[in-house]
Amino acid sequence: MAVHWVATDFGGLEVLDLAEVDVAAPGEGEVTIEVGAVGMNPADYKRFAAGSDRSILPMPIGFEVAGVITAVGPNTRIASGDGTIGDEVLAYRVSGGYASSLTVPARDVFAKPANLSFAEAANLLLAGATASEMAQVTGVAAGDTVLVHGASGAVGVSVIQQAKLLGARVIGTASEKNFSVLERFGAEPVAYGDGLLQRVRHLAPHGVDAALDTVGTDEAVRVSLALVDDLGRIVTIAAAKQATEHGFRAIGGSMPASAAYRNSIRSHLIQLTADGALVVPVARTFPLTEAIAALELLKSEHTGGKLALIP
Repeated sequence: MAVHWVATDFGGLEVLDLAEVDVAAPGEGEVTIEVGAVGMNPADYKRFAAGSDRSILPMPIGFEVAGVITAVGPNTRIASGDGTIGDEVLAYRVSGGYASSLTVPARDVFAKPANLSFAEAANLLLAGATASEMAQVTGVAAGDTVLVHGASGAVGVSVIQQAKLLGARVIGTASEKNFSVLERFGAEPVAYGDGLLQRVRHLAPHGVDAALDTVGTDEAVRVSLALVDDLGRIVTIAAAKQATEHGFRAIGGSMPASAAYRNSIRSHLIQLTADGALVVPVARTFPLTEAIAALELLKSEHTGGKLALIP
């Protein structure tokens, strides 16, 4: 038996329930993972926040985990090759990651770099793949000056690191209390709020080449449009309506092109972390049984880094 969290209805955190479940034995192309840590992302609670198709309830939640393989289906290899009982792995994208054990498609399972904790590994790929796609669709390259809105969040921190690896200069918006986070990863911090446009122009008098928006505020959209001439070099993960209205790019994991790219980049991101070139800051861990408290903190957007659940 294992335990997992499910949404019994659509709505807020009150619809979540911790239930016991039998874990299915893996078939061909599947492995079973004893979960060492569950990665947490805003997509977890957004998935059950609203809906009308009650046939999908109860809905398991969680998209990424790290742990140890406990069973392997016949004729099965994980995405990074081989895969045997006892191997430490990470998996994304899975369904029902808020669990103590689960059976998942082997194509979504990769060997965990030895230098990553389970909590770090479980939080790498959703944010990292999103950040990578943002840089890819805007063509971030050496010599560019890039503005990242919401740079102290999980996606923002990964964007900073990946853009710096590409040779770009990064200016990031954040609250002043989070400036040290941006500076740690090589970005130049600027406070959001009234006067943001002028403050960015002061830092970048010769202009900004691309704007990557992780927050979706009216301010972020307005400033991006004022600073970047080429609409193809503005992207958002949180302001789809404004993107349609103004003609810039919106991406999301549910879009086929985004999903395909994010799946394709997983091995590369894992290698970056193995090489020490990409860091996953973990602010706090919670027992799996305290998922609701952890989600309340995650929704507050004041985490200071990634959160993980530990079964």
